Amino acid sequence: MLAALGLAILLWVRPRAQGRAHELIPAERVRPTLRADRLGVGLALGPVLALVFAGASAALAAAMAAGMAQVMLVSQRRERAGAAEMARLLAALEVMVAELRVGAHPAHACRQAADDCSGAAGAGTAEMLQMMAGRAALGGDVAAGIEQARGHVGDSAAGSGSAAGFAAWQRVAVAWRTAERYGLPMAELLTSVRADLLARHRFKARTTAALAGAKATALVLALLPILGIVLGQAMGAAPLSVLLGGGLGGVLLVIGVGLVCAGLLWSRRIVGKVTDR
Repeated sequence: MLAALGLAILLWVRPRAQGRAHELIPAERVRPTLRADRLGVGLALGPVLALVFAGASAALAAAMAAGMAQVMLVSQRRERAGAAEMARLLAALEVMVAELRVGAHPAHACRQAADDCSGAAGAGTAEMLQMMAGRAALGGDVAAGIEQARGHVGDSAAGSGSAAGFAAWQRVAVAWRTAERYGLPMAELLTSVRADLLARHRFKARTTAALAGAKATALVLALLPILGIVLGQAMGAAPLSVLLGGGLGGVLLVIGVGLVCAGLLWSRRIVGKVTDR
């Protein structure tokens, strides 16, 4: 019943006013926000309904499960945003190298790359490149501006706030400073930076694909207790009445859900150590 109610909330029909606003605002700006809001409401409503219908122990277990689901969804969203930001950075570096090799000023190269990355999806990259173009045109320290961008430009400009995204921009800053300090060709240094970032991006993609089986196995093992409860209920053992009846059953429910969440977090930590190298 709780699962059906949560699904009904996620699939709730939009009001007419919201539909008119959806037509006026670009789709890439409104859809993720509305979907995330509905999902957040559904996850928050689960523990409340469990508290009303099944008691405090069921509410605590539902809260832990909802928190784990939220962690997994946020992590997946950050990984997608980081991969998209890296792809935009590689495309911007390619444009900058092409402009610098034909004799364009670094400010013009940055501005041209920013124009190519303009749009709602690449707002962070375009904002960083515009900052670089302004500093280059005025003779300022572009590398220092990149290093300070984590606190002043925003999380999206630094790879959605991830350490890997900011490290990529940090390599661009080192190459820029080296070219200015020693008079080396900036196009060649940025080409080397792009090749290094591309190799790291491809290696991470291959590693993530190789670990997809391990992630699926961990998820299946985490969901096996649910299958056991369903089979026990079908056999007439009535495990739901024990787990949701409070007392020792409620304690076992909380401990079981806590162990499942701890196992998922531990497996994600093991996988993260491999993919973040």
